[in-house]
Amino acid sequence: MNTLGKRKKRQAHRIQLPLREPLGKIRCPRCGNSGHFVEQLESVMVTTTYMQNTDGSFTPVEQNSDTAGEMAFLCGECGYDLTLFHAHFREMAF
Repeated sequence: MNTLGKRKKRQAHRIQLPLREPLGKIRCPRCGNSGHFVEQLESVMVTTTYMQNTDGSFTPVEQNSDTAGEMAFLCGECGYDLTLFHAHFREMAF
């Protein structure tokens, strides 16, 4: 095996995977939080349709929302801006 082949083989063993956490788990680089996050939307219009009951109370039937402003994804502990990870958050929110 030539020197290049040995070097590539050695480099392959240097890859380290995180232990104890699934790959892709979001962690705040400022405070280390990996459990609490906030999705903040600006200029949100929420429309709720209600039905009035016979006793005069109201029951929500349908709710729609429309956003026209900026969106931010923040650490729920220290408020650090994690918007870079928002796409991943949306893919993993069930």
